[in-house]
Amino acid sequence: MRRPSYRPPSPHPSGARPPALPAEVVPKHVAIIMDGNGRWAKQRGLPRTAGHTAGEAAMFDVVQGALELGIRHISIYAFSTENWKRSPEEVRFLMGFKRETLRNRRDAFNEMGVRVRWAGRRPKLWRSVIAELEEAEQLTRHNDRLTLTMCVNYGGRAEIADAAAKLAADVAAGRLKPDKVSEKVFARYLDEPDMPDVDLLVRSSGEQRISNFLIWQSAYAEFVSLDTLWPDFDRRHLWYACELYAQRDRRFGGALPNPVSPEALDRHDVPEVVASEGS
Repeated sequence: MRRPSYRPPSPHPSGARPPALPAEVVPKHVAIIMDGNGRWAKQRGLPRTAGHTAGEAAMFDVVQGALELGIRHISIYAFSTENWKRSPEEVRFLMGFKRETLRNRRDAFNEMGVRVRWAGRRPKLWRSVIAELEEAEQLTRHNDRLTLTMCVNYGGRAEIADAAAKLAADVAAGRLKPDKVSEKVFARYLDEPDMPDVDLLVRSSGEQRISNFLIWQSAYAEFVSLDTLWPDFDRRHLWYACELYAQRDRRFGGALPNPVSPEALDRHDVPEVVASEGS
């Protein structure tokens, strides 16, 4: 089958090019917490909504940078289950803004080979936003260059609770035996069962927390926090985070034994238990 011809990403205005990282050290899945829109606007004497508008352009540039570097999955925290606590005015703006962003960007994503997916809860979310999310999913469903998961009305704990409820219903109905429940089985009940584990979790604005984002999928993610507010973020910051990631030693809980010299053994300096789990 002939592969479709996708439009290449637009070059960065500065002419910057992605770092020459070997393919094996490029993260396959990068999750991004887009933080700092409100502070960016406050610094400039602008309403918080101006920060969200500027942040949308940053998101689009980062997706293009991911394509250039060869990242296969990007997940962005677009609206959390906790964001409903914000002022009604800001929530109304964000709902309308997400809808318009999807409508305005989906064709560009489709032309570049980006598959758009949605993770999150339906309740409380505007029907018009759901319609745009589903339209973007349908339009881009065959694309295979990069999967962009928009996490809208999403929370990591909510996702796990919802998965547990669906799993419990299957157990109660006799469709699943309790002794067959494993991590692999549980993962099939998550919002996006085929989503790979997060390799790199990036947060803008310098904050040092994951804020309930993809907590199941990020169990062994490398965390990079950059002291840049999201509207000032672009693909160069993503590339820098990936360079830091490439330098990390990912052991997933395992470790090689420490080398021990014969002289140390002769001196009986090594205790009987050389290493313990978790050391």
